[in-house]
Amino acid sequence: MDDVIVNSSGNVFIDLGFSPEEAAILQMRAELMADLRKFLQVKKLTQVKAAEILGVSQSRVSDLERGKWERFSLEMLIILSTKAGMHVTLRTAA
Repeated sequence: MDDVIVNSSGNVFIDLGFSPEEAAILQMRAELMADLRKFLQVKKLTQVKAAEILGVSQSRVSDLERGKWERFSLEMLIILSTKAGMHVTLRTAA
């Protein structure tokens, strides 16, 4: 069996066949969720304390920690990131 190596486009969601528009949104959601999960780990917050800071229920923090990205819209992830003290910016490709 020959292994085929395919170069990535730089966005795994495009590589998986999503439209460029949907892939961009999915990539942003994935990056924000990863940043939020890292924030929780670095701060060593309990789910209860994280829920207080983010203004959500403990079960929502659990969803975040478990990577249940389908339960978070891009808008919600931006709101949570801002509440965590992160500066959210949109990068555009030229």
